[in-house]
Amino acid sequence: MAASLVVGVSGGIAAFKTAALVSRLVQDGHRVTVVLTAAAGRLVAPATFAALTGKAVVQDLFDDRYPLGAHIELARAADLLCVAPATADLLAKAATGLADDLLSTLYLAFDGPVLMAPAMNTTMWNQPAVQRNVKRLEEDGVELLLPEEGWLSCRERGAGRMVEPEAIRERIETLLSRSRGG
Repeated sequence: MAASLVVGVSGGIAAFKTAALVSRLVQDGHRVTVVLTAAAGRLVAPATFAALTGKAVVQDLFDDRYPLGAHIELARAADLLCVAPATADLLAKAATGLADDLLSTLYLAFDGPVLMAPAMNTTMWNQPAVQRNVKRLEEDGVELLLPEEGWLSCRERGAGRMVEPEAIRERIETLLSRSRGG
């Protein structure tokens, strides 16, 4: 059954993998709205996601298309919020309730299932602060698909690589089924 999904993309190089995820979700029949942080928009052009979804990408909290506020209207319309990649910055904002951009504000306004797929450099991933934030988000009920070991864009091997789009898609389907009582 088709769902309304918001896919948030924060500013990690793994954002290029999110395009494949979005494409597959649309092919599965889901209605997908993409929210890009400013940094993500520097890594993958908004036009890429607009072409894949057939919908304008949302980047501005004060987007005139949403008179009640983009964060409120998107949160009310979505069945699930997925953030891929979830950078250290986004994890920290979500764990502490900081809302200083559209995606972090949307996270706070959303009361349905949330899935995050962190991605970052191994040294960043291993920082105690990042691990505390991950633990806090798990305690708050956020589903996390923890990063894998592998080749990273910083030309190192280690933990921090975002899971593959297909694994994210499968978890989305599981969460949707669970939230529908299936």
